[in-house]
Amino acid sequence: MVVVSKVWQLVRRPQGLPTLDDFKCVQQQLPPCTDGDVVVEAVCLSVDPYMRFKAREIALGSTMFGSQVARVVESQNDAWKVGSMMVHYLGWSTHTHIPAHLNTQDTCYPLPDMDDFPTSLGIGLLGMPGNSAYFGFLELCEPKAGDTVLVNCAAGSVGSAVVQIAKIKGCKVIAFAGSDEKVAWVKELGADYVFNYKTTNVGKTLTETVPQKINCYFDNVGGQFTADVLPHMQDQGRITLCGAISTYNDEKQPIGGATLTSPFHEGTMIWKQLRVEGFLITRYNDRRLEAFNQMKQWFKEGKLKYKETITQGFENMPKAFIGLFHGDNIGKAVVMP
Repeated sequence: MVVVSKVWQLVRRPQGLPTLDDFKCVQQQLPPCTDGDVVVEAVCLSVDPYMRFKAREIALGSTMFGSQVARVVESQNDAWKVGSMMVHYLGWSTHTHIPAHLNTQDTCYPLPDMDDFPTSLGIGLLGMPGNSAYFGFLELCEPKAGDTVLVNCAAGSVGSAVVQIAKIKGCKVIAFAGSDEKVAWVKELGADYVFNYKTTNVGKTLTETVPQKINCYFDNVGGQFTADVLPHMQDQGRITLCGAISTYNDEKQPIGGATLTSPFHEGTMIWKQLRVEGFLITRYNDRRLEAFNQMKQWFKEGKLKYKETITQGFENMPKAFIGLFHGDNIGKAVVMP
């Protein structure tokens, strides 16, 4: 069977905010499906802020990095039946040839039973973003009932999940989001205090409005925001570094190199005895179903809500991606091909 795929390639290294000219859509004929191989067709595709950082690493002319839920349309692999569903991380393409040597849990894995939930949640709150919230918050922040938790990017796919998990665990939640509409939604999720970081001074707001110290800080932003939060941490507070969206478009921030500018003031961290830990969700790949089952149960019990910002058309992948950095999405950003 001859399969032709549409593929979005990264053709120019973004400088600052990504633009449409950084990407090019091409057609590619896929290789034959031979022993151990599968061919899949995209059902829904994810765009996430971390992909901007990946655009600083991947080779020009290669398929733009990203995840999707896909359906198996051809298989020479007994582990994958035609019609079965998977999540894979092989990029922005309508069809993908997956050779046997890439058939690993880091690259692709079966989509768990979604019951009546939308398939797109497999790349949303029942997928990587939900797992990031679940493990990043519960394992690293170690919240206790009564703790005060601060979450930024609280209307995004990860932040909105952290807000709700914190409330489930009996915490008081301070949240920041980027528009009045997003603030209203985060209030619906149960956050005790919600502020628009674009119209308020973070440090002043925490001093005047939220006098209690912060036990747990789940950081998706980094940069100046984190510098403003640090003095408000409780002694022996815990900080989870999940993302640093404020730095992704800054080419002055070296990849893997040292920098003399940091939001983490050494004296404050020492005197407050803060614990700061970053993580990659791949650390918890072998516990993926644990998070999936618990999050799904919370959904069924009415303890979790979600929103999706859906863009129609594979041709609009770059547009949906760029929109992330303009605050166009509430909840998870998804592209339906």
